[in-house]
Amino acid sequence: MWTPDVTVAAICEKHGRFLLVEERSKSTQKIVFNQPAGHIEKGETLVEAVIRETLEETCCHFTPQALVGLYRLEAENGKTYIRYAFTGSISDVDEQQTLDEDIIRTHWLTLDSIRASTSLRSKLVLSGINDYLNGHRYPLDLLREL
Repeated sequence: MWTPDVTVAAICEKHGRFLLVEERSKSTQKIVFNQPAGHIEKGETLVEAVIRETLEETCCHFTPQALVGLYRLEAENGKTYIRYAFTGSISDVDEQQTLDEDIIRTHWLTLDSIRASTSLRSKLVLSGINDYLNGHRYPLDLLREL
């Protein structure tokens, strides 16, 4: 039975730099860069999931303001991922939080350094940033949780 993985991601930009997390890929064991992102947990809304994932992976509080895009990726590992990418505001680091154990560190990177990277987790990273830069913003009330 085919079941896609549904994920969320936060596209955060400050002063021309984008927030990415450095992590070890569980499937390849390589060090990769990704937006704060992850899977939705049972009973969680899409917005709740992106807020939680961003806090766990960056120790920053994320306030979603718009949906940037909805993406479908057939990955090399044979899985299909459906990603909801959000943008919004992000706080400074909350010193009372602890990074998820899978995260090595966070980085604020320029677009040029992201484009030059050979270690992006997937095409989803740059696709979301490009859509963000092209002004893609959809209201959160587009999402319906039934």
